[in-house]
Amino acid sequence: MDTVSLTVDRRGELWARLAQVNDPELDEPVTEMGFVERAEVLQSGSVEVDFRLPTYWCSPNFAFLMLDGIREALDALTWAPAYTIRLHDHMFAEEINRGIAAGKSFSLIFDELSGDHDVETLRITFRMKAFKRRQEAVLLGLRRQGLTDCEILSMDLSSLDTARVGGEETEVQKVRYREAVMQRWPGRRGGDPAFVTWEGETIPSEALGAYLAGLRTLRINMEFNGALCRGLKTTRYKEMDVVDGEPTLVDFILDRVPPRECASRPARNLRR
Repeated sequence: MDTVSLTVDRRGELWARLAQVNDPELDEPVTEMGFVERAEVLQSGSVEVDFRLPTYWCSPNFAFLMLDGIREALDALTWAPAYTIRLHDHMFAEEINRGIAAGKSFSLIFDELSGDHDVETLRITFRMKAFKRRQEAVLLGLRRQGLTDCEILSMDLSSLDTARVGGEETEVQKVRYREAVMQRWPGRRGGDPAFVTWEGETIPSEALGAYLAGLRTLRINMEFNGALCRGLKTTRYKEMDVVDGEPTLVDFILDRVPPRECASRPARNLRR
């Protein structure tokens, strides 16, 4: 393989790995949200990644979780390159980048910056939100396919794997939901129930409507935060490439946002 082809292949692998890194709260790829400003494979084979968050004051907790995910993605590259990750325009960018340059682990850098924050508790909270958001997409997809609530809740994982849940985006969410289930309960098998609560409890068919209402509240909050952050990001960087059809804050205030199979380009959280 010539040098140009090798570089193209490696660049494709690099972006594919980075696309597996999610915003921990909104459960969307950092590449889709535009947080990866630059990712290059140099002629030497080494990799450089520039990362920028929508606001200067984004919590170091969130920055750490995403940067740590990027580190894991780069460590998984098949050619095991040396790499550089730079955080830009963030209140802790200097400390984080200096720590990385000094060879400190992300865990050590985070411990120095985070005070009493418990990063593992934070990870679990965000995994729970991702589980619920993906589950809602699949449940709604199965309802749209005409299945009754009783039929849906009686499904096991094997039957879910073969079930049609809707369009391409919903099918993607089904795969992602399956991944979330196995991450939550690694020992699950095909005959185990496909749909239980995060706590592992059975969902009665007569209670599915109320259960979905709770999931909808979570989704709307996440999508609202995404709409807010898109505005902050646009204002900060004077971006003009707003995608037609994206919900605005007014849409959320007037409750004009329908359930979406897979939200596109969401961003950060109001608390940040």
